[in-house]
Amino acid sequence: MKNWMNINFCSAFVTNLYTCHFNRYEGITPRLWTKSNTQTDRRTDHFNCGGGQRAVQRPSLTQGDRQTDSLMPAVSTVNLTAPLLLLLLWATHPTMATNWLSLARLPRSRPMSGPAPCARLRGLTPGQVGVCRARGETMESVRKAAEMVIEECQHQFRNRRWNCSTTPRGINVFGRVMNQGTREAAFVHALSSAAVAVAVTRACTRGELERCGCDRKVRGVSPEGFQWSGCSDNLSYGVAFSQTFVDEPERAKGLSAGRPLMNLHNNEAGRKAILHNMQVECKCHGVSGSCELRTCWKVMPPFRRVGVVLKERFDGATEVRLTRIGSRTALLPRDPQVKPPAARDLVYLAPSPDFCHLDPDNGIPGTAGRRCNGTSRLAPDGCELVCCGPGYRAGRAEVVQRCSCKFSWCCSVRCQQCKNTVTIHTCRV
Repeated sequence: MKNWMNINFCSAFVTNLYTCHFNRYEGITPRLWTKSNTQTDRRTDHFNCGGGQRAVQRPSLTQGDRQTDSLMPAVSTVNLTAPLLLLLLWATHPTMATNWLSLARLPRSRPMSGPAPCARLRGLTPGQVGVCRARGETMESVRKAAEMVIEECQHQFRNRRWNCSTTPRGINVFGRVMNQGTREAAFVHALSSAAVAVAVTRACTRGELERCGCDRKVRGVSPEGFQWSGCSDNLSYGVAFSQTFVDEPERAKGLSAGRPLMNLHNNEAGRKAILHNMQVECKCHGVSGSCELRTCWKVMPPFRRVGVVLKERFDGATEVRLTRIGSRTALLPRDPQVKPPAARDLVYLAPSPDFCHLDPDNGIPGTAGRRCNGTSRLAPDGCELVCCGPGYRAGRAEVVQRCSCKFSWCCSVRCQQCKNTVTIHTCRV
């Protein structure tokens, strides 16, 4: 009974905590938990958030429970369902930080907000369930972000040995390869945090969220002489939500271990890839488009651009190790001759496997049967690099392509279907 009660306390604490965390980004300062009337068996506790105090009743405690309870924050009790208990147990799983990507596998017709739907979303940590309950309207954007991560990862790595292949089922979308602190895990974490920030910011700009809209702080005249106006992307809100939702599993584990520090660093690097590539769009005003006056606004870069930037960071990632500096721990380059990574760089703790051979247990499909570029020797998609040791074979295949395309007024393009014979290279089994 005591264990159930402690789990109830934990769930309520997480839900209230993340409500306050978001209030902090909305200009409200959260306060601490306070206790009152601690001498009685059935007590009334108060949770202060944003200046408002709410009284909640706690269950009666036995004499043996009081000593343990004194070490816990005073929180309200909630009724837990079996799925939420599973979420609490999954929180200790090493791949939990990216398991929310399994939301991409849910049907679009499935509701994503509300106390009951949030508790049934597999792949979320207890803290992320609390965020879902406090900011349910953003969860559809989170689902879109999960789809964006898988699509962009597979595009960027389509010619590499590891091509972001996904598992057929389950909450661990990319398999157990995410368990290890490799470059690949670093890239997925950075891309995931960026995707959430982008998806939520887009929803703000489109007016799909009640709590945010355009960024109205960008006003006045720029040093270049144009007038700031229009609807600038509210990236600050998207970044704040990404920090709360994506970083939650790492902060829950504590900041004294290497893997949480690595993931947090890469999460922030993903968000900075957006911030440092913001663009300006303008519209001209004047007689006959003379552009006597220009109004401009800030927009995020296309997500494809973010993926390209992070792929470049992946290729130049720094291998680090956990080092104690005084009373704190930090990630420093394993090679002392290498300069410390910047905030925009990706870091990793362990070397990557070769990804050459089939390893279903870790979600590695191997490269047997993969198509490769037989005319290239040094490029990443070259057969010598992709196929590892077994080599590759060449074959001829007939493909149907569009040809002799003509523009037809108005307004279509008509093409013929042409059959061509091409050479295809595939890795040997």
